[in-house]
Amino acid sequence: MFKFFKEKIKNWAEKISKHGEKETEEEKSEKAKEPRRIIIKETPKDEKRESFLEKIKGKISKIKISEKEFEVYSEELEMLLIENNVALEVAQKIINELKEKIAGKEFLRKEVENEIRENLKEIIENILVEPFKIVDKIKEKISDQAKEPYVILFCGINGSGKTTTIAKIADHLKRNGITCVLAASDTFRAASIEQIKKHGEKLGMKVIAQDYGADPAAVAFDAVKYAKKNFINCVLIDTAGRMHTAKNLIREIEKISKVCKPDLKIFVGESITGNDIIEQVKSFDWALNIDGIVLTKADIDEKGGTALSVGYILKKPILYLGTGQEYNKIEVFDKKKFIEKLGL
Repeated sequence: MFKFFKEKIKNWAEKISKHGEKETEEEKSEKAKEPRRIIIKETPKDEKRESFLEKIKGKISKIKISEKEFEVYSEELEMLLIENNVALEVAQKIINELKEKIAGKEFLRKEVENEIRENLKEIIENILVEPFKIVDKIKEKISDQAKEPYVILFCGINGSGKTTTIAKIADHLKRNGITCVLAASDTFRAASIEQIKKHGEKLGMKVIAQDYGADPAAVAFDAVKYAKKNFINCVLIDTAGRMHTAKNLIREIEKISKVCKPDLKIFVGESITGNDIIEQVKSFDWALNIDGIVLTKADIDEKGGTALSVGYILKKPILYLGTGQEYNKIEVFDKKKFIEKLGL
Protein backbone atom coordinates (compact mmCIF):
# COMPACT_ATOMS: atom_id res chain seq x y z
CA MET A 1 0.00 0.00 0.00
CA PHE A 2 1.19 3.55 -0.82
CA LYS A 3 4.42 2.26 -2.45
CA PHE A 4 4.30 4.92 -5.18
CA PHE A 5 4.00 7.78 -2.67
CA LYS A 6 6.83 6.40 -0.57
CA GLU A 7 9.30 6.11 -3.46
CA LYS A 8 8.45 9.51 -4.97
CA ILE A 9 8.88 11.36 -1.67
CA LYS A 10 12.31 9.75 -1.30
CA ASN A 11 13.32 10.82 -4.84
CA TRP A 12 12.08 14.36 -4.26
CA ALA A 13 14.03 14.64 -1.00
CA GLU A 14 17.18 13.44 -2.74
CA LYS A 15 16.79 16.01 -5.53
CA ILE A 16 16.48 18.96 -3.18
CA SER A 17 19.40 17.61 -1.15
CA LYS A 18 21.61 17.47 -4.26
CA HIS A 19 20.56 20.94 -5.26
CA GLY A 20 21.69 22.21 -1.87
CA GLU A 21 25.06 20.57 -2.39
CA LYS A 22 25.58 22.41 -5.70
CA GLU A 23 24.72 25.71 -4.07
CA THR A 24 27.50 25.24 -1.52
CA GLU A 25 30.00 25.49 -4.37
CA GLU A 26 28.34 28.70 -5.59
CA GLU A 27 28.62 30.19 -2.13
CA LYS A 28 32.36 29.54 -2.35
CA SER A 29 32.42 31.46 -5.63
CA GLU A 30 30.65 34.40 -3.99
CA LYS A 31 33.33 34.51 -1.34
CA ALA A 32 35.85 34.88 -4.15
CA LYS A 33 33.73 37.87 -5.35
CA GLU A 34 32.84 36.19 -8.58
CA PRO A 35 29.43 36.86 -10.12
CA ARG A 36 26.88 34.27 -8.97
CA ARG A 37 25.37 32.30 -11.81
CA ILE A 38 23.66 29.01 -12.37
CA ILE A 39 25.66 26.57 -14.45
CA ILE A 40 23.83 23.71 -16.08
CA LYS A 41 26.17 20.88 -16.93
CA GLU A 42 25.01 17.80 -18.78
CA THR A 43 26.32 14.48 -17.53
CA PRO A 44 27.85 12.38 -20.32
CA LYS A 45 25.73 9.34 -21.08
CA ASP A 46 28.61 6.99 -20.48
CA GLU A 47 29.51 8.53 -17.10
CA LYS A 48 28.36 6.51 -14.11
CA ARG A 49 26.13 8.63 -11.88
CA GLU A 50 26.85 8.40 -8.21
CA SER A 51 23.92 8.20 -5.84
CA PHE A 52 23.31 11.02 -3.35
CA LEU A 53 24.48 8.91 -0.43
CA GLU A 54 27.69 7.91 -2.30
CA LYS A 55 28.55 11.55 -3.00
CA ILE A 56 28.30 12.61 0.63
CA LYS A 57 29.76 9.48 2.20
CA GLY A 58 32.41 10.41 4.70
CA LYS A 59 31.80 14.17 4.33
CA ILE A 60 30.71 16.24 7.30
CA SER A 61 29.65 19.65 6.07
CA LYS A 62 26.58 21.81 6.29
CA ILE A 63 24.30 23.13 3.58
CA LYS A 64 21.59 25.73 3.64
CA ILE A 65 18.45 25.29 1.54
CA SER A 66 17.47 28.78 0.42
CA GLU A 67 13.91 29.83 -0.38
CA LYS A 68 14.85 30.03 -4.07
CA GLU A 69 16.18 26.48 -3.97
CA PHE A 70 13.01 25.28 -2.32
CA GLU A 71 10.84 27.04 -4.91
CA VAL A 72 12.70 25.23 -7.70
CA TYR A 73 11.32 21.94 -6.47
CA SER A 74 8.05 23.00 -4.81
CA GLU A 75 6.11 22.62 -8.06
CA GLU A 76 7.40 19.07 -8.43
CA LEU A 77 6.35 18.25 -4.86
CA GLU A 78 2.91 19.74 -5.51
CA MET A 79 2.44 17.55 -8.58
CA LEU A 80 3.64 14.52 -6.62
CA LEU A 81 1.02 15.11 -3.92
CA ILE A 82 -1.79 15.78 -6.42
CA GLU A 83 -0.91 12.62 -8.37
CA ASN A 84 -1.36 10.73 -5.13
CA ASN A 85 -4.93 12.01 -4.62
CA VAL A 86 -4.02 14.87 -2.29
CA ALA A 87 -6.37 17.83 -2.86
CA LEU A 88 -4.70 21.01 -4.16
CA GLU A 89 -5.58 22.96 -1.01
CA VAL A 90 -3.94 20.31 1.16
CA ALA A 91 -0.89 20.02 -1.11
CA GLN A 92 -0.29 23.77 -0.87
CA LYS A 93 -0.58 23.67 2.92
CA ILE A 94 1.98 20.87 3.12
CA ILE A 95 4.40 22.76 0.85
CA ASN A 96 4.03 26.05 2.73
CA GLU A 97 4.60 24.41 6.11
CA LEU A 98 7.57 22.44 4.84
CA LYS A 99 9.09 25.62 3.44
CA GLU A 100 8.79 27.31 6.83
CA LYS A 101 10.51 24.38 8.50
CA ILE A 102 13.51 23.86 6.19
CA ALA A 103 14.07 26.96 4.02
CA GLY A 104 16.94 29.16 5.18
CA LYS A 105 18.15 26.68 7.79
CA GLU A 106 21.42 24.80 7.93
CA PHE A 107 21.57 21.02 8.01
CA LEU A 108 24.30 18.45 7.89
CA ARG A 109 24.44 17.44 4.26
CA LYS A 110 23.98 13.77 5.07
CA GLU A 111 20.87 14.52 7.13
CA VAL A 112 18.89 16.63 4.64
CA GLU A 113 16.73 13.75 3.40
CA ASN A 114 15.95 12.67 6.95
CA GLU A 115 15.06 16.27 7.95
CA ILE A 116 12.64 16.55 5.03
CA ARG A 117 11.10 13.18 5.86
CA GLU A 118 10.68 13.97 9.57
CA ASN A 119 9.14 17.38 8.87
CA LEU A 120 6.71 15.91 6.34
CA LYS A 121 5.78 13.27 8.91
CA GLU A 122 5.00 15.94 11.50
CA ILE A 123 2.98 18.05 9.05
CA ILE A 124 0.87 15.10 7.88
CA GLU A 125 0.29 13.90 11.44
CA ASN A 126 -1.09 17.33 12.33
CA ILE A 127 -3.34 17.37 9.24
CA LEU A 128 -5.04 14.08 10.12
CA VAL A 129 -7.79 14.42 12.74
CA GLU A 130 -7.23 12.21 15.78
CA PRO A 131 -9.82 9.40 15.59
CA PHE A 132 -11.90 8.25 18.52
CA LYS A 133 -12.66 4.61 19.34
CA ILE A 134 -16.25 3.58 18.68
CA VAL A 135 -16.01 0.70 21.16
CA ASP A 136 -15.13 3.13 23.96
CA LYS A 137 -17.97 5.49 22.98
CA ILE A 138 -20.52 2.66 23.07
CA LYS A 139 -19.32 1.24 26.39
CA GLU A 140 -19.38 4.71 27.91
CA LYS A 141 -23.05 5.22 26.96
CA ILE A 142 -24.36 1.77 27.85
CA SER A 143 -22.72 2.01 31.27
CA ASP A 144 -25.13 4.84 32.15
CA GLN A 145 -28.27 4.09 34.13
CA ALA A 146 -30.52 5.10 31.22
CA LYS A 147 -29.50 1.91 29.36
CA GLU A 148 -30.25 3.52 26.01
CA PRO A 149 -28.73 1.75 22.98
CA TYR A 150 -25.96 3.43 21.02
CA VAL A 151 -27.29 4.26 17.54
CA ILE A 152 -25.02 4.50 14.47
CA LEU A 153 -26.30 5.73 11.11
CA PHE A 154 -24.32 4.86 7.97
CA CYS A 155 -24.54 6.83 4.71
CA GLY A 156 -22.69 7.07 1.39
CA ILE A 157 -23.08 6.99 -2.35
CA ASN A 158 -24.06 3.94 -4.41
CA GLY A 159 -21.57 1.08 -4.52
CA SER A 160 -19.20 2.29 -1.79
CA GLY A 161 -19.43 -0.98 0.16
CA LYS A 162 -21.63 0.42 2.91
CA THR A 163 -23.61 -2.73 3.82
CA THR A 164 -20.48 -4.91 3.92
CA THR A 165 -18.78 -2.28 6.08
CA ILE A 166 -21.70 -2.36 8.52
CA ALA A 167 -21.32 -6.13 8.81
CA LYS A 168 -17.57 -5.77 9.43
CA ILE A 169 -18.11 -3.19 12.16
CA ALA A 170 -20.86 -5.32 13.69
CA ASP A 171 -18.41 -8.22 13.85
CA HIS A 172 -15.74 -5.94 15.34
CA LEU A 173 -18.16 -4.77 18.03
CA LYS A 174 -19.28 -8.33 18.76
CA ARG A 175 -15.66 -9.40 19.32
CA ASN A 176 -15.43 -6.55 21.86
CA GLY A 177 -18.43 -7.78 23.83
CA ILE A 178 -21.02 -5.41 22.34
CA THR A 179 -24.40 -6.77 21.20
CA CYS A 180 -25.91 -5.35 18.02
CA VAL A 181 -29.11 -5.25 15.98
CA LEU A 182 -29.08 -4.30 12.28
CA ALA A 183 -31.69 -2.06 10.65
CA ALA A 184 -32.41 -2.73 6.95
CA SER A 185 -33.34 0.87 6.13
CA ASP A 186 -32.21 0.51 2.52
CA THR A 187 -35.69 -0.31 1.21
CA PHE A 188 -34.97 0.79 -2.36
CA ARG A 189 -32.01 -1.14 -3.78
CA ALA A 190 -32.83 -4.55 -5.20
CA ALA A 191 -31.64 -7.41 -2.93
CA SER A 192 -30.42 -4.97 -0.26
CA ILE A 193 -32.65 -6.46 2.45
CA GLU A 194 -31.60 -10.01 1.54
CA GLN A 195 -27.96 -8.94 1.66
CA ILE A 196 -28.08 -7.51 5.17
CA LYS A 197 -30.22 -10.45 6.38
CA LYS A 198 -27.54 -12.84 5.13
CA HIS A 199 -24.92 -10.87 7.09
CA GLY A 200 -27.17 -11.03 10.15
CA GLU A 201 -27.44 -14.82 9.89
CA LYS A 202 -23.66 -15.23 9.61
CA LEU A 203 -23.05 -12.92 12.55
CA GLY A 204 -25.88 -14.28 14.68
CA MET A 205 -27.56 -10.88 14.89
CA LYS A 206 -31.18 -9.80 14.59
CA VAL A 207 -32.10 -7.80 11.47
CA ILE A 208 -35.13 -5.51 11.62
CA ALA A 209 -36.66 -5.22 8.15
CA GLN A 210 -39.90 -4.46 6.30
CA ASP A 211 -40.91 -4.80 2.66
CA TYR A 212 -39.27 -2.93 -0.20
CA GLY A 213 -40.71 0.55 -0.56
CA ALA A 214 -41.37 0.88 3.17
CA ASP A 215 -40.47 4.06 5.05
CA PRO A 216 -36.73 3.77 5.91
CA ALA A 217 -37.20 5.95 9.01
CA ALA A 218 -39.90 3.59 10.31
CA VAL A 219 -37.58 0.59 9.92
CA ALA A 220 -34.81 2.38 11.82
CA PHE A 221 -37.27 3.44 14.55
CA ASP A 222 -38.43 -0.16 14.98
CA ALA A 223 -34.80 -1.30 15.31
CA VAL A 224 -34.11 1.22 18.08
CA LYS A 225 -37.34 0.18 19.83
CA TYR A 226 -36.32 -3.50 19.57
CA ALA A 227 -32.89 -2.75 21.02
CA LYS A 228 -34.38 -0.95 24.03
CA LYS A 229 -36.83 -3.77 24.71
CA ASN A 230 -34.21 -6.50 24.43
CA PHE A 231 -31.32 -4.65 26.13
CA ILE A 232 -29.14 -4.67 23.01
CA ASN A 233 -26.16 -2.34 23.16
CA CYS A 234 -25.95 -0.96 19.64
CA VAL A 235 -28.15 -0.30 16.59
CA LEU A 236 -26.47 -0.18 13.16
CA ILE A 237 -28.66 1.50 10.53
CA ASP A 238 -28.08 0.75 6.85
CA THR A 239 -29.39 3.33 4.36
CA ALA A 240 -29.83 3.46 0.60
CA GLY A 241 -26.84 4.70 -1.38
CA ARG A 242 -27.45 8.23 -2.56
CA MET A 243 -25.55 10.30 -5.08
CA HIS A 244 -24.27 13.37 -3.27
CA THR A 245 -25.88 15.60 -5.91
CA ALA A 246 -29.40 14.23 -5.29
CA LYS A 247 -30.50 16.63 -2.55
CA ASN A 248 -34.07 15.35 -2.40
CA LEU A 249 -32.88 11.76 -1.83
CA ILE A 250 -30.43 12.83 0.86
CA ARG A 251 -33.38 14.41 2.68
CA GLU A 252 -34.75 10.90 3.22
CA ILE A 253 -31.62 10.07 5.21
CA GLU A 254 -32.08 13.35 7.10
CA LYS A 255 -35.53 12.08 8.12
CA ILE A 256 -34.02 8.86 9.52
CA SER A 257 -31.56 10.97 11.49
CA LYS A 258 -34.30 13.20 12.93
CA VAL A 259 -36.48 10.23 13.91
CA CYS A 260 -33.74 8.07 15.46
CA LYS A 261 -31.34 10.76 16.72
CA PRO A 262 -28.18 8.66 16.15
CA ASP A 263 -25.21 9.02 18.46
CA LEU A 264 -22.87 8.65 15.51
CA LYS A 265 -23.21 9.35 11.77
CA ILE A 266 -20.63 7.68 9.56
CA PHE A 267 -19.88 8.32 5.90
CA VAL A 268 -18.59 5.31 3.96
CA GLY A 269 -16.52 6.09 0.84
CA GLU A 270 -13.88 4.48 -1.35
CA SER A 271 -10.27 5.44 -0.74
CA ILE A 272 -9.55 5.03 -4.46
CA THR A 273 -12.15 7.67 -5.40
CA GLY A 274 -9.58 10.44 -5.11
CA ASN A 275 -10.69 14.05 -4.78
CA ASP A 276 -14.29 13.19 -5.74
CA ILE A 277 -14.79 12.02 -2.18
CA ILE A 278 -14.40 15.59 -0.93
CA GLU A 279 -17.59 16.79 -2.62
CA GLN A 280 -19.37 13.60 -1.58
CA VAL A 281 -18.54 14.04 2.10
CA LYS A 282 -19.34 17.77 1.98
CA SER A 283 -22.88 17.07 0.73
CA PHE A 284 -23.62 14.45 3.37
CA ASP A 285 -21.97 16.55 6.07
CA TRP A 286 -24.13 19.54 5.11
CA ALA A 287 -27.27 17.41 5.46
CA LEU A 288 -26.35 15.23 8.45
CA ASN A 289 -23.30 16.73 10.15
CA ILE A 290 -21.38 13.47 9.95
CA ASP A 291 -19.02 12.49 12.76
CA GLY A 292 -16.55 10.15 11.10
CA ILE A 293 -15.46 8.38 7.93
CA VAL A 294 -14.75 4.82 6.85
CA LEU A 295 -12.57 4.41 3.75
CA THR A 296 -13.11 1.14 1.89
CA LYS A 297 -10.77 -0.59 -0.59
CA ALA A 298 -7.71 0.69 1.25
CA ASP A 299 -5.98 -2.58 0.39
CA ILE A 300 -5.82 -1.63 -3.30
CA ASP A 301 -5.05 2.04 -2.73
CA GLU A 302 -1.41 2.69 -3.69
CA LYS A 303 -1.55 6.43 -3.12
CA GLY A 304 -3.01 7.35 0.29
CA GLY A 305 -3.79 11.00 -0.48
CA THR A 306 -7.56 10.63 0.00
CA ALA A 307 -7.16 10.28 3.76
CA LEU A 308 -5.06 13.45 3.93
CA SER A 309 -7.59 15.43 1.89
CA VAL A 310 -10.58 14.31 3.93
CA GLY A 311 -8.77 14.89 7.20
CA TYR A 312 -7.77 18.46 6.44
CA ILE A 313 -10.68 19.84 4.41
CA LEU A 314 -13.55 18.20 6.31
CA LYS A 315 -11.92 18.19 9.76
CA LYS A 316 -13.47 14.74 10.26
CA PRO A 317 -11.65 11.71 11.67
CA ILE A 318 -11.16 8.50 9.72
CA LEU A 319 -12.38 5.70 11.99
CA TYR A 320 -11.76 2.54 9.95
CA LEU A 321 -10.03 1.33 6.81
CA GLY A 322 -11.64 -1.50 4.84
CA THR A 323 -8.98 -3.88 3.55
CA GLY A 324 -10.90 -6.76 1.96
CA GLN A 325 -14.21 -8.63 1.80
CA GLU A 326 -13.99 -10.82 4.92
CA TYR A 327 -15.39 -9.58 8.21
CA ASN A 328 -11.95 -9.29 9.80
CA LYS A 329 -10.64 -7.19 6.91
CA ILE A 330 -11.17 -3.87 8.64
CA GLU A 331 -8.65 -1.82 10.61
CA VAL A 332 -9.21 0.77 13.29
CA PHE A 333 -7.51 3.85 11.79
CA ASP A 334 -4.19 4.68 13.41
CA LYS A 335 -2.43 7.89 12.34
CA LYS A 336 1.05 6.64 13.15
CA LYS A 337 0.60 3.36 11.27
CA PHE A 338 -0.87 5.22 8.29
CA ILE A 339 2.12 7.58 8.15
CA GLU A 340 4.49 4.60 8.32
CA LYS A 341 2.76 3.12 5.28
CA LEU A 342 3.43 6.38 3.44
CA GLY A 343 7.13 5.67 3.99
CA LEU A 344 7.72 8.54 6.41
